[in-house]
Amino acid sequence: MKLYKALFTWVFAVQNIAYRIQTLANVSRALGAHILCHRAAMENLQTVRCVPACYYTAAQGRNDLRASTMARHLSRSRLIRKRGKKAGASPGTLVHVGEASTAETQMRLIRYNQDELQDHLVDSPADCKPPEKSDFTCWFNIDGVHQTSVIQTLGNNFGLHGLVMEDILNTDHRPKIENHDDYLYIVLKMLQYDEEAAESRTEQISIIVGKNYVLAFQERVGDVFDGVRKRLSSGRSIRQKGADYLAYALIDAIVDNYFVLLEKFGDQVELLEDDLLSHPTPKTLSQIHHFKREMLLLRKAVWPLREVLSSLTRDESEMVSAETRLFLRDVYDHTIHIIDTIETIRDLLVGMLDLYVSSVSNRMNEIMKVLTIFASIFMPLTFIAGVYGMNFQHMPELALPWAYPATLLFMLAIAAGLVVFFRWKKWL
Repeated sequence: MKLYKALFTWVFAVQNIAYRIQTLANVSRALGAHILCHRAAMENLQTVRCVPACYYTAAQGRNDLRASTMARHLSRSRLIRKRGKKAGASPGTLVHVGEASTAETQMRLIRYNQDELQDHLVDSPADCKPPEKSDFTCWFNIDGVHQTSVIQTLGNNFGLHGLVMEDILNTDHRPKIENHDDYLYIVLKMLQYDEEAAESRTEQISIIVGKNYVLAFQERVGDVFDGVRKRLSSGRSIRQKGADYLAYALIDAIVDNYFVLLEKFGDQVELLEDDLLSHPTPKTLSQIHHFKREMLLLRKAVWPLREVLSSLTRDESEMVSAETRLFLRDVYDHTIHIIDTIETIRDLLVGMLDLYVSSVSNRMNEIMKVLTIFASIFMPLTFIAGVYGMNFQHMPELALPWAYPATLLFMLAIAAGLVVFFRWKKWL
């Protein structure tokens, strides 16, 4: 009798453990779906869909990954810049909107014509003035727009409108173009790849195109214009053209760097796809969201640029010659190509997200299948042990000497029969 009770207790304990594991798995899937949907909403991803909870599972380490990602985004938001200081200010108020910096604004002047080139730093913004000689073209490169006094002095020297100076200080503008009487104002987004963080760094570039000068305002030191500088110092073909061609060269350098970013992200996405097919982990999911965010930032920078280039090629402005418009059409074609590539990578990432969901779901289904098979095998054994574990006084089978081994053999036969049945059904 004691043996029957011990067998019944053991079988009941195994079944109870299986039930608790299944309940814990259901709770974990629901928790994983809630975390994923909340994360997608926080990142403002346009193509992420919150799918049912049964498709997700929580895994150890996801909280650490989410914490590190949140800390990085809180330290430097790349989607929206804070504009609280400008709330309620009148139009034309010069307030810097962007990353705070204590570095001094650096000003560099490249002054050239067909036969001569001068390249030097400028100490004071008061020394930056439109060229007096019409046969020279001047490129003023300003690194740092956080000092409002410098921007105001430069704006006064070149006759910039107060709203233009305000827009230069506000680094949260979308790419756009404004046609003024004496100059063109162009806003672009320059993206550079950060090798350590494996992400892109966004920087606003404001370009003023005059008759014989170009003003380029950058947020920080470092740009993608080294190729333009080398062409100016080594070749005379670019120095034969005017300021509009110089502005085209700067825009072309920014757009060409978009291709470099796409190549790096494309290679990493392919490697991520291989890891997803072989061994998906919560880190894989975090990387998918990381690349979706990068594609969103790149799309935010490139999509409005198409309108800017279209306006430059169509509008007959005095600041842009007909010859330069032909080159700008080529940049416009490159922009369309970049947009198509971005959409392709975004579609690939959406497919990878669905593949991750399917992989996790299949793995969870395999685990639940094994647990269900164990529960199905022990269910009839639990019934038999429960019947003979009852404390009734008159149970004829208990008095038979062969009842105990016969019961064990019968239970073993039931278990073996169920295993054979599961294999015949190809459930094992």
